[in-house]
Amino acid sequence: MKRILLLIAAVAACVAGPALAQKYPTKPIRMIAPFSPGGGSSIIGRMVTTPVSEAFGQAIVIDNRPGAGGAIGAEIAVNATPDGYTLINVSSSYCATSAYRRLPYDPVKDIQPIALIGTTGLIMIAHPSVPAKSVKELISHMRANPGKLNYASVGNGSVTHLALEFFKIETKTNMVHVPYKGSGPGLVGVVSGEVQISAFSMVPTLPHVKAGRLRALAVTSPKRSSLMPEVPTVGETVPGFEVVHWYGIWGPKGIPQSIVTRWNREVAKVVNDPEMAKRLKAGGIEPAGGPPKEFHDLIERDIKRWNRVIDVAKIKRVG
Repeated sequence: MKRILLLIAAVAACVAGPALAQKYPTKPIRMIAPFSPGGGSSIIGRMVTTPVSEAFGQAIVIDNRPGAGGAIGAEIAVNATPDGYTLINVSSSYCATSAYRRLPYDPVKDIQPIALIGTTGLIMIAHPSVPAKSVKELISHMRANPGKLNYASVGNGSVTHLALEFFKIETKTNMVHVPYKGSGPGLVGVVSGEVQISAFSMVPTLPHVKAGRLRALAVTSPKRSSLMPEVPTVGETVPGFEVVHWYGIWGPKGIPQSIVTRWNREVAKVVNDPEMAKRLKAGGIEPAGGPPKEFHDLIERDIKRWNRVIDVAKIKRVG
């Protein structure tokens, strides 16, 4: 009798999943934003969720839960009911935080990747006082003056922090880390000459480069940016060096596959719309899309790389 009941329950679950997805969504969807309002992740998330909300015919309510490098919002999302009504809008900072912090959940196995929105690179910049106009010259200068240069990050365990530690490892150079509380203060630090080097996202950095207040040495993406085609990639000088900054959406493990597929399809439709693609590219972001499995593999690779960087650089984990 017990076996029969289990079989009935299993069949019911299989039938209920597609039926649930056909009706989905029947109420507003909560989209957790794990970073402060006004940041790149929040802006990109709203650009995408607004048209998705219209397609679904339901509101997508932004729930701001900043703190601990995004870990607070991520934990809420992981522990939510996997019915597709609680999702989270994240950036690649999720992977850096997942490697840097000891978490009460598995950052790969306990989530359901849904859609990759877009990818970009960081701009590696120098204060004009630094006598280096290329990555090759910077490496030579750093080797001749070990530990003399400082670099800014947006905080301990951030993508900028780990990306520049990765650069130090790959080039066998040394510079001193100076953590700031966000990209705004960090940029001010480099522009003022308080620190000499950093790597920030394109949108807030480009105006300073164009005004001559900062020098662009390279981009960390695998290809040159269409916004600055004259600026080489770091990988052109340091083979194998690549840091992709991305934006995406995931939810708790166990969301019905048909709901995941529907979200993935709608996001891909939005980001590849010609007008939206134009807006994203104006900010240096390449529209993505692609199946959830590709997004899963990207998250897994990023976390694995940052774990290696933290171990080699002997960065103390927290939490």
